[in-house]
Amino acid sequence: SGSLDPSHVLLALGLPHEIAHGSLRLSLCEYNTEEEIDYIIEELPKIVSMLRDMSPVWERIMKGEDYYAVQ
Repeated sequence: SGSLDPSHVLLALGLPHEIAHGSLRLSLCEYNTEEEIDYIIEELPKIVSMLRDMSPVWERIMKGEDYYAVQ
């Protein structure tokens, strides 16, 4: 989606705004190649890791703090 708003679907499912806002949606169609899919499978974990390394909230969660306590 081109929107910066959190996913209305995830909000409707009851997820907190912060989690719904941090979601990622990938869309595929019949024109996507196997190479493109393999590329995203390979690269996405690296990008997520890089973003998590930049997040002080993620660091605190990894130390065992409750998500809702670190907001």
